[in-house]
Amino acid sequence: MLRVAVQAKGRLHEETMKLLEEAGIKLSSAKRTLLIPSRTFPLEVLFLRDDDIPQSVATGIADVGIVGENEFEEKKEQADIIKRLGFSKCRLSLAIPKDEDYKGLGWFSGKKIATSYPVILNEFLRKNNIEADVHVITGSVEIAPGIGLADAIFDIVSSGSTLISNRLKEVEIIMQSEALLIGNKELSDEKREILEELIFRINSVQKANGKKYILLNAPSEKIDEILELLPGIKSPTIMPLVEEGWCSLHSVISEKQFWEVIGRLKALGAEGILVIPIEKMIL
Repeated sequence: MLRVAVQAKGRLHEETMKLLEEAGIKLSSAKRTLLIPSRTFPLEVLFLRDDDIPQSVATGIADVGIVGENEFEEKKEQADIIKRLGFSKCRLSLAIPKDEDYKGLGWFSGKKIATSYPVILNEFLRKNNIEADVHVITGSVEIAPGIGLADAIFDIVSSGSTLISNRLKEVEIIMQSEALLIGNKELSDEKREILEELIFRINSVQKANGKKYILLNAPSEKIDEILELLPGIKSPTIMPLVEEGWCSLHSVISEKQFWEVIGRLKALGAEGILVIPIEKMIL
């Protein structure tokens, strides 16, 4: 049984649970339970605060965990990064009151900066030879300048709307962050086998994201030109139709790419074009 530490609530929790469900990992619907086993896979989910996940994995309380890169870098725990998951993307940035005249990092010298990420911030300040007063707070860091608690903040930024509502502006991006799958350094062979199957399922789900299965009929003489637009993963499937001189072509295409090439496909004589969602893709 593989134990996976997952954030108990928030956007990362929601995206993680969606990924596990798409990977065929079904959990019981028990509420207010910290540890829930899967009914369909040798895995159990341990729900924790996001900042507790790195330590729980490093100490073996959990075998693996899904956590934001920002928390992993802040805690500096001894665990392996197994896979970057590509969702829950954000950045850690320095922000100041919007009316301030900002001309560079020197602005922060002698200033008080409020943050929930003192390790990452102090490391950045040291590298840039900036002397500043780091004030550690939890919760709503963005209100600190408005109530006179700090001159600036160092915090997570996604859309930037929270900064705007608090009359702040982002002036320096210190690091980019995304969800990581991290693992204990001393997993048993049995648990590594389960982890490999989990990664296989995650990869299959993620490879299908943004991909569509396309079927169309086209004149045989135009197939070579169509193949330049729809190369497929390795190569498309091409089958002759009963009507002489026509073929059916099946391929995989990026959803974004489809709208760019649809006009060109029609111009080449493609007809009966069907676009079908792909749930999983196994290569």
